[in-house]
Amino acid sequence: MSMTDGMYSSKSDNWETPQDLFDSLDAKYHFDIDVCADKNNTKCKLFYSVEVDGLAQEWKGVCWMNPPYGRQIRKWIKKAYESDATVVCLVPARTDTAWWHDYCMKGEITFIRGRLKFGNQKNSAPFPSAIVVFERM
Repeated sequence: MSMTDGMYSSKSDNWETPQDLFDSLDAKYHFDIDVCADKNNTKCKLFYSVEVDGLAQEWKGVCWMNPPYGRQIRKWIKKAYESDATVVCLVPARTDTAWWHDYCMKGEITFIRGRLKFGNQKNSAPFPSAIVVFERM
């Protein structure tokens, strides 16, 4: 089994945010909550876990979101777009998908140069990433 086997399959769709990337975004946005995390990978003191179901919660303030990258990503992006909160999203740059065109292109997009190393992975991700911001006043 190679290091990338899980990256190209549905074995795992969770990618832990690189700390340095989060820190630079947190310095700018000052996040209140991580809307899609667990106790092992949360980046904020307050977070919604799978058990709490972030999709079922009302998002307020300034939210950080690194959603599961599988088939459910459309629901997360839609929620971020429709929320009354400011939501900063780390997502794969899948510019050929309907969810990208339906929601991401209505936000502020910053493409990340190169490929990110998620969590404590040895290798970089096999896909490009982007930060998408849906800012509410």
